[in-house]
Amino acid sequence: MSRGEITGYVDVAQVVLYAFWIFFAGLIFYLRREDRREGYPLEAEGLTGRRAMPDPILIPTPKFFHLSNGEVKSAPPHEGPNTWNYRGHKHEVWPGAPLEPDTDGLHDQIGPGSFADRDDSHDRTWDGDKRIVPLRVAEHFVVHEDGPNPIGMTVFGADRQPAGTVSDLWVDRGESMVRYYEVELGAGGRRVLMPNTFCRTGRFSRTVKTEALLAHQFADIPAHKDPDSVTLYEEERIMAFFGAGTLYATPARQEAFL
Repeated sequence: MSRGEITGYVDVAQVVLYAFWIFFAGLIFYLRREDRREGYPLEAEGLTGRRAMPDPILIPTPKFFHLSNGEVKSAPPHEGPNTWNYRGHKHEVWPGAPLEPDTDGLHDQIGPGSFADRDDSHDRTWDGDKRIVPLRVAEHFVVHEDGPNPIGMTVFGADRQPAGTVSDLWVDRGESMVRYYEVELGAGGRRVLMPNTFCRTGRFSRTVKTEALLAHQFADIPAHKDPDSVTLYEEERIMAFFGAGTLYATPARQEAFL
């Protein structure tokens, strides 16, 4: 009776097992190679920021993506290293040591304040309209009558001091949700954007509070060129500024809890 033997030492089940091992190893190599399309090639820390040479085996060949606006993006990108960089120094000399900011941490673009160098262009809807705009532009959006309307509320920083007043809400016309609070710093003063994920609106207190920044730090929030729209790059800068505040707004936040 046949038992599936090919030779006296190899049978069909053993061949299938070896084939699976080879396939699985190839799958892992393929997936690890594909995930190097973003963020590679790396910068060699031991070479004082010089970029490591691309690996023709581990780094995949560029794949091109044709965007709806006519632009073509490649991954991995063909562009060289970014012209900007963080402002900080290593806490220790060994590779992988944490970085410390050179100034106040809010403007040094390190840690929670780091951001991606996205295109300085607008995100758009399927119809070609600017995606994130204030309610004064997206007139068909309204605040639901059952929810608290933040417009007109006073904004308080982490120090419980007033930073300004909510003058408008910026909505995402693609997702139908609020993305930013427009804060007017003083009567008729400069207007900045505060991400809705960094604040809480009080239904009964009629106030908006954020723990990310102190009141006086709102004046340093990165500006956006167009008063009625914001670009992808400007969004990155604004989000990074609030992210940096969660660690660097006060010196005590960098200390251990215990």
